Amino acid sequence: MQVESKELAEDLLPLRAVNHVEIFSGNAKQSAYYYRQAFGFSLVAYLGPETGVRDRVSYVLQQDKVRFVLTTPLQEDGIIPFLSKHGDSVRDIALETSDAEFCFKTTVERGARPVQEPHVINDEHGSVKVATVATYGDTVHTFIERIDYDGPFLPGFMPMPEDSIARPVGLKHIDHIVGNVDWDQMQEWVDFYINVFGFSRFVSFDDKDISTEFSALRSTVVSNHNKWIKFPINEPARGLKKSQIEEYIIYHNGPGVQHIAIETDNIIETISKMREQGVEFLDIPESYYDDLLDRVGPIDEDIEPLRRLNILVDRDDKGYMLQIFTKPVEDRPTLFIEVIQRKGAESFGKGNFKALFVSIEREQERRGNL
Repeated sequence: MQVESKELAEDLLPLRAVNHVEIFSGNAKQSAYYYRQAFGFSLVAYLGPETGVRDRVSYVLQQDKVRFVLTTPLQEDGIIPFLSKHGDSVRDIALETSDAEFCFKTTVERGARPVQEPHVINDEHGSVKVATVATYGDTVHTFIERIDYDGPFLPGFMPMPEDSIARPVGLKHIDHIVGNVDWDQMQEWVDFYINVFGFSRFVSFDDKDISTEFSALRSTVVSNHNKWIKFPINEPARGLKKSQIEEYIIYHNGPGVQHIAIETDNIIETISKMREQGVEFLDIPESYYDDLLDRVGPIDEDIEPLRRLNILVDRDDKGYMLQIFTKPVEDRPTLFIEVIQRKGAESFGKGNFKALFVSIEREQERRGNL
């Protein structure tokens, strides 16, 4: 990809937020049950043979403003090769917009590969215009423009009754979505988002910031100007042993979404519930908490619950933030979830990188992949 790196002074595209994340799954019904029981999502809409769709089923899960769509093929189509190559994985980071056609035409003119031309879908609840372009690996962005739609999700989906299984944990909205790309590809995709989508470079980290004795990576965060859409892009850096990004690329068979960060207003309460409901998190070295206040300054929370729950803390010039990372949410060591609470901070936990990497390397070693 040959693009000129030029950051724009204002939004190029009328994007509002991440509308939903679609995950292709080998068994969406069972995966939906896991996210409902463990993460507290509610099943709000469904599409499949019962709604007249013969080739796939999709379950829409929602908690506050976070939407996951879990999709499984019922017939031979493009989903099956995707699943065979990547396993359960994010296919679509869909973006809410006021003008899907403009977003599609503008990004294609500026170098994006078209996947699906703009078109309108309808049902008794109204109309939605959608269009799709490709990004890194087999990941795509669908532009979602609700024209006059008041249904449960998108045309073609039927609403579901109130979910008696879901146990909400306080997840509010998507904070950022991280993509992993292969060696020396980060700048190419940073330039793509800057020049094709009109995003800005938010912050960068090199291998001096994100490294341990054994492994390292580089990362640059791009975002739109209202900061509701933030995409860190990671690539491997040279180290003594295999980094988490290398492990991801091997098991995912190429670039893709590494993790989804979701914000909460009370991380101690949220993580306590998630642990009770069976979510597994990375273990943090006990020594991390010995000098926590010396490193980050005063915080509102007691240290003991943070220590017990393995919650990390970091500070920037605007405040502090608390964060924690699940173990992979599937058998391949690829996709995982971050839970974050921001108390003014706009950063991504640079001060926690060392502790986080030590924890991830411990898991890699258990898998024989370090």
